[in-house]
Amino acid sequence: MAGNQNRSRRVGELIQRELATMLMREVKDPRLSMVSITAVDVTRDLGLARVYYTVINSDRDASLLDDVRQGLDRASGFLRHELGQRIKLRIVPQLQFRYDESVQHGARLTQLIEQVVEEDKKHHHSSDKDDQTD
Repeated sequence: MAGNQNRSRRVGELIQRELATMLMREVKDPRLSMVSITAVDVTRDLGLARVYYTVINSDRDASLLDDVRQGLDRASGFLRHELGQRIKLRIVPQLQFRYDESVQHGARLTQLIEQVVEEDKKHHHSSDKDDQTD
């Protein structure tokens, strides 16, 4: 069982690298120029690859994200065919694209932490002044 999981993980990593290269160099669709593949999860039977992506500088623009999803769906046949040429698998997994919100979620958490730290500094700074006037 562990062998299947390791193989799925290795195949996912290989697919991630190949897709990133193809999107950068071979896919001509301008909607996909700012796509970054963040992870690929492959099922144990290698029949399905869930491809997680994010869009650089998208700021969650709904129309841009929808355009990118459509572009990825349209390019999926080409991408799968090219994967079949580049990696030697008996079965090339179906590609299922999913937007990865974790990157933006992490950025939002970082922003919130920075705000709290700034407020804490202001609070401590003002309390230090109050202590000096006593």
